[in-house]
Amino acid sequence: MSEILIRGAGHVMTMNDARDELRGADILLRDGVIAAIGAGLETSGEVVEAGGCVVTPGLVNTHHHLYQTLTRAVPGGQDALLFGWLKTLYPIWAKFGPEEMFVSAQVGLAELALSGCSLSSDHLYLFPNGARLEDTIHAAAEVGLRFHPTRGAMSIGESDGGLPPDSLVEEEGAILEDCIRVIDGFHDASEGAMCRVGVAPCSPFSVSRELMRDAALLARDKGVMLHTHLAENDEDIAYSEAQFGCRPGQYAEDLGWIGADVWHAHCVKLDGAEIDLFARSRTGVAHCPCSNCRLGSGIAPVRAMRDAGVPVGLGVDGSASNDAGNIALEARQAMLLQRVARGADAMSAREALEIATRGGADVLGRPDCGRIAVGKRADIAVWDISGVESAGSWDPAALLLAGPVKVRDLFVEGRSVVREGRIVTVDLPMVVERQNALAQRLMG
Repeated sequence: MSEILIRGAGHVMTMNDARDELRGADILLRDGVIAAIGAGLETSGEVVEAGGCVVTPGLVNTHHHLYQTLTRAVPGGQDALLFGWLKTLYPIWAKFGPEEMFVSAQVGLAELALSGCSLSSDHLYLFPNGARLEDTIHAAAEVGLRFHPTRGAMSIGESDGGLPPDSLVEEEGAILEDCIRVIDGFHDASEGAMCRVGVAPCSPFSVSRELMRDAALLARDKGVMLHTHLAENDEDIAYSEAQFGCRPGQYAEDLGWIGADVWHAHCVKLDGAEIDLFARSRTGVAHCPCSNCRLGSGIAPVRAMRDAGVPVGLGVDGSASNDAGNIALEARQAMLLQRVARGADAMSAREALEIATRGGADVLGRPDCGRIAVGKRADIAVWDISGVESAGSWDPAALLLAGPVKVRDLFVEGRSVVREGRIVTVDLPMVVERQNALAQRLMG
């Protein structure tokens, strides 16, 4: 039996069903689960003092392209809109192989962990030079994060009117076969699973309607979730209307891409009818505010989505379009952008934190995560508010207004991943050195 007692937390943001906020509480973690919450708890295991700290559920990242941590701030892509940005980066990504996928995933997941993230999805949609989805799965196992990788794909290359170069697309039958392989090999449907696999054709402009439909049928046959990009910017809407004769929401509905087992990235340009469709069908959205700013895509209508009942989580998106992977900063940006669009009372710091925790967990179909409650998974972030970022704050729980964006301690499934602000599962300086060497090689 493994136990850790988090003792005397200054403020606990539980994100439970009642949204309770506790002061001076202890949290007992036992065998990967939150075993007890209260005062004066005891343990024969390790004690972690949390006096003067804010404790939250581990944050949840619902959209990423981990391989892109090798292509941050690439010249030529720094000031481009989405389609031009992709055209710049595709030839670089075509040089990747298994080592690049593995190391970039390690770096991206470690960066997320340091920002308090305990559960991350990933959307990997290109597999050059022998790369496979499990390159990222093995990286997540080493870093120690709960992981929801998705087997993405592109099947329409430039010669067929698509955006990606022909060298990065795959034959659709082979795509579906490999989806079956990785689901059978790595997907764990049980409560508390450390790895679940989803099916994720890249986007409506890089795969056929047939693949989108077949992917949905396959995912439902296998009982896994579906993910893709949708309605990201004005170019995206224009493409959908020109190629399919309808808006993205109608396209998704026609092909079976709505429902509680589906989540779409971005959705910046959803209109009122599409928001209502997503709310009725419980279709999830991964909101990526920093990437949407960086690429000039716009401000997603998150306030309208939330008010309508659309499940919304946060995503850092790929580090080639962010260029950071800090989910705490993403939560703050989400709050600020809604205020820019709708006024200072459009989103509170507490609501943004809720979206970053239980909101994201619900989008990923993980009600066992994203809350601090007895019986939920022991994914806990401890934030030290004794530093300069919180000095003078009257409300320590308003973490996203005046608080650190780097976590002190992070526990995933009751195991330490970050302690005293340092990753303890991998040799991060060595990983970063390896990453920088790979980036230099790609530049050559």
